[in-house]
Amino acid sequence: MMLWRGATACIKGESMSDRPSPHPSAPPGPGRLIAAAVLLALAIIVPLLVWTYARSTPELGGVPFFFWYQFVLVIGAVALTAAAHRLVLSHDRDRRAAQGLGKGGEDA
Repeated sequence: MMLWRGATACIKGESMSDRPSPHPSAPPGPGRLIAAAVLLALAIIVPLLVWTYARSTPELGGVPFFFWYQFVLVIGAVALTAAAHRLVLSHDRDRRAAQGLGKGGEDA
């Protein structure tokens, strides 16, 4: 049946991609938002675990462990936040596509 519809569309000069989909795409599930929440929770909770870094050894280049571990935590939190941001953006893009809205920003 689909082959016949495709053939008649080609005869009329339409391409299959120009025609609206008979089945609208379903909105995305909450999986990516949950993953983003977990990433943000890690970025918040790990620095609160003081017992993991409340010491001065080992030293790295003469700098006590506490200080360079804090720098590592900041860089890690930035990476986790960036990953969460990308997950939320991709979820929003798919949600807007499922609802037939634009890319966002210009009509929001």
